[in-house]
Parts: sequence; C-alpha cells; structure tokens
Amino acid sequence: MTPTLSRRKQRGGAIATLVSLLFLVALFATIYLARHPIMRFAAESWIVNEPAAKADAIVILGDDNFYADRATHAAELFRQGTAPVVVASGRRLRPSASITDLMEHDLIERGVPKESIVRLPNDADGTRDEASAITRFATERRYKKLILVTSNYHTRRARYIFQRIAPPDMEISVASARDGDFDPERWWEKRKSTKDFLGEMAGMLEAMWELRGKGQSTPN
Repeated sequence: MTPTLSRRKQRGGAIATLVSLLFLVALFATIYLARHPIMRFAAESWIVNEPAAKADAIVILGDDNFYADRATHAAELFRQGTAPVVVASGRRLRPSASITDLMEHDLIERGVPKESIVRLPNDADGTRDEASAITRFATERRYKKLILVTSNYHTRRARYIFQRIAPPDMEISVASARDGDFDPERWWEKRKSTKDFLGEMAGMLEAMWELRGKGQSTPN
C-alpha cells in the first residue's frame, strides 16, 4: 500500500469515527431534551379511566390517601347517579377498627348518605387479595357490574387483576381518581411519585406472572 493510499484510509477512518460520535451525541441530546414528554406519555398511557355509565356498585379500593382523593371521586360518581351504593373496602387495623371507618366518614362528609355506604373490612395483603374479597362479596350481593375507584397510577394493575379474578359474568370497569401525590405530568420530580409509579410497573409484572393462564373475564 502506498503512503498516499494509507493516509487517505486513515483520514476516511477518522471521518467515520467523527460522524459516529456526532450521531451518538445528537441521539443522547435528543433523548435528554425529550425525556420529559416521554415520561409524561408513559404515565398518561398507564392510567385507565373507563367507568361504566351505570353499575350495581361503586367500589373504593383501600387504602385511600391523606387527601381522601378516592372517596372524593367515588362521591362524585354517586352524586351523578352512576350506582345506588358505594362499597368501602379497607384493611382491618384492629378487631374493632378498620380503614373502612375513615372511608365511611369521608364519603358522608362528601354527600353520600350513610345508608348508601356498604362497609367491607378485610384482611387483604395487596390488590390480588382485595380483588378476591371484593368479588366474593359482590357475588354474594349479586352485583354484576362494578366500578372500581382507585388512584390514577394504580388503575391499570387494578383492572388487570380484577378482570382475571372476577367471575366471567361480572363486568369490571375502572374510574381514575386524581392523586395529590402523583401528577402524571411531573411525576419524576418527586421521590414518592417516582416510587409509586415504578412500584406499579414492578407490581404489574408480578401480577402477570402470578395470574398467568387465568383468562380475562368477559361480561355476558
């Protein structure tokens, strides 16, 4: 190989390396600049909000947050005439006290008559246990259509679990309650909301593994 050809080859290799580096820099810069829209899209796509127009019962999943956002949204749906009763599901804290006590108080404070509130204290350890308790209770009460009210970041996993736990003739829909600690447009800016969102994604993977082989329930 002549010295001239060798120098041309070296220059060609240097130019190719420079172009590759510039491409990588441009790619990473684009990702960096677009990170906020991407993270907003991820959270907004994760949230499910498809409540049925009418149902036999509105069910609040426990535990509600400090602001009682789930109870607030359930009360709004009740006042719209979506269902005749609101089921307050919550963990037992002691033999004589449970999360349902707080939920009942919050619902009454927001305009739901006490006689329209059905208390459902339970010993659920997670959404899957709660789904089993609620669907058994609904079957006993002959509720065929349920609207689940839960925090926005929890909606997709809740729907997935309930649709696989519920009997085939039970229709499940989900209503997203805003959450004072989780803003889908800026969730990555707070440690708690980041933990909630990433925890939900991990929880979904766990639910998909645990419920593999279970078919999605479909209403008649």
